[in-house]
Amino acid sequence: MGCCKVPALIQAQVEMGLVNESEHKSLFRRESDSPQRKAASLMEQGGSFSASFGEGTPKSPKNTVLQSFKIVILSNKLNLLLPFGPLAILLHYLTDNKGWVFLLSLVGITPLAERLGYATEQLACYTGSTVGGLLNATFGNVTELIISIFALKNGMIRVVQLTLLGSILSNMLLVLGCAFFCGGLVYPRKEQVFDKGNAVVNSGLLLMAVMGLLFPAVLHYTHSEVHAGSSELALSRFSSCIMLVAYAAYLFFQLKSQPSSYTPHTEETNQSEETSEDDEDPEISKWEAIIWLSILTAWVSLLSGYLVDAIEGASVSWKIPISFISVILLPIVGNAAEHAGAIMFAMKDKLDLSLGVAIGSSIQISMFAVPFCVVIGWMMGEQMDLNFQLFETATLFITVIVVAFFLQEGTSNYFKGLMLILCYLIVAASFFVHEDPHQDDI
Repeated sequence: MGCCKVPALIQAQVEMGLVNESEHKSLFRRESDSPQRKAASLMEQGGSFSASFGEGTPKSPKNTVLQSFKIVILSNKLNLLLPFGPLAILLHYLTDNKGWVFLLSLVGITPLAERLGYATEQLACYTGSTVGGLLNATFGNVTELIISIFALKNGMIRVVQLTLLGSILSNMLLVLGCAFFCGGLVYPRKEQVFDKGNAVVNSGLLLMAVMGLLFPAVLHYTHSEVHAGSSELALSRFSSCIMLVAYAAYLFFQLKSQPSSYTPHTEETNQSEETSEDDEDPEISKWEAIIWLSILTAWVSLLSGYLVDAIEGASVSWKIPISFISVILLPIVGNAAEHAGAIMFAMKDKLDLSLGVAIGSSIQISMFAVPFCVVIGWMMGEQMDLNFQLFETATLFITVIVVAFFLQEGTSNYFKGLMLILCYLIVAASFFVHEDPHQDDI
């Protein structure tokens, strides 16, 4: 029983004559002074006190450096892949086999992406559900954004475009599809529900992102530019600025006007709520989470440099198109955190949180990461534009339409999830047989 409920219960007993006034004061004092009961109350109340006692925060665990290391690094079996990162760096300087360097870098980044998601979830325990959902989407995309900036720095504009495109496709089809599928298997006899209105708003934002990518491509292929070569780039930079403004407005809308966007839509019983809240009790403190986020981001940045440097060599060595590597392989690794988080929330019947991670991440990449890279390339002197070429833009457009149709009813089941996964397999096969044309040949 929580510390906020006991005084009210004792007061009722006083009024009924079951407990006298002096016993009431002593009981209240013992209840207030017991740290164990305070901790239990925090777990029962989900980290917040009742309205009369004000807003609270979860109890912050006090871990030593060794304990924190064990919790973050040694508690997950996926972290057995961490040594592949240093091994990739070693092979980079000892051999010329770019294929092995790329593969080992890719494997080494996988647990880092998952641990970034874990550290973000721990930090989200101290920020609330709305900011927490936004943090999950933000740091879930750090891997792709870092890889894109390194590729942009090396003048690999197509790798940047294809990696960001692949991340959007992966989140909308693979991550969301797996969430729907796994949630449907856990709850096979009912349709899981989510906020239909919020899904419609998200679909509209994704269509706006498609519009931003579509017009430069159409302008290029119809040869209707006022100034050949420069109008397309100017339109891309203008559209990028507009998309960044739209994303800022979206953030304001989520955080201020609609603060419940990341909270579950379905009502659960008190027992299931207490169980889920206990599961979300933080294992590390807020500052530990911030420090681990910094360390993991720095390590991802280091490995990303070697990964990007080996992409072309791996394509030649494995005889796999760069487009397949960039659109399929890189995003699957980068989306490890979203993948795990979205499935976990769906299996707990929290579909709104799954959509907040999967679709929210797609919105963030399409409305922030893509235009941000255009602006960064502008500053670097690189001609990064929004013309992702006809095949890629058409793929994105059809994907957004398919996902919008699946979301319009506000319900999900394992069949819808399976259909999304199968759609992703079609996209993957398409890019495996697609040869990305050279800019000069278009």
